Amino acid sequence: MSVRHPPIHVIAMGVSGTGKSTVAKAAAEELDLEFIEGDDYHPPANLEKMAEGVALTDEDRLPWLRMLVSLVEQRDRQGTSTILTCSALRRSYRDILRGAFAANDEFFLHLHADFDVLLERMGQRQGHFMPPSLLQSQFDTLEPLEADESGTVIDVAPPKKEVVAAVVQAIRGLASQR
Repeated sequence: MSVRHPPIHVIAMGVSGTGKSTVAKAAAEELDLEFIEGDDYHPPANLEKMAEGVALTDEDRLPWLRMLVSLVEQRDRQGTSTILTCSALRRSYRDILRGAFAANDEFFLHLHADFDVLLERMGQRQGHFMPPSLLQSQFDTLEPLEADESGTVIDVAPPKKEVVAAVVQAIRGLASQR
């Protein structure tokens, strides 16, 4: 699926702890999409703030979101389909990301689970810049996908293999509609 005309672009979104990176990378490998880890493009100041338990502001996020738009636009011009990880918690952030796409050329996979499930997962991971203390602020910020946004919600509480299968099925369904 790496070269499609037109290419497809999927954004794996959701609060921290939903497995955006793990799930998106596995789906990208299975579907031959280019995987773009959005967190790799955060400026160092953003990473430092989050590591200190300070939630990012819209002003902190804007340059990062613009960088992600630029990356996807570049891949789109190359005819390369992508799956990008980005929390995309607010509609306004998703609107910025949509700027990289032709009309209806994006698809949001909202990875979701209950707060307690995610808090437990976050407590078990090591070496991640996002502390569990910021999970509640992410839930407070989250604006679910609206009816006019192209996407679907995927429950990430089941085992990883089932979640990846659901994501792959959703992306294949999107690809078959094009």
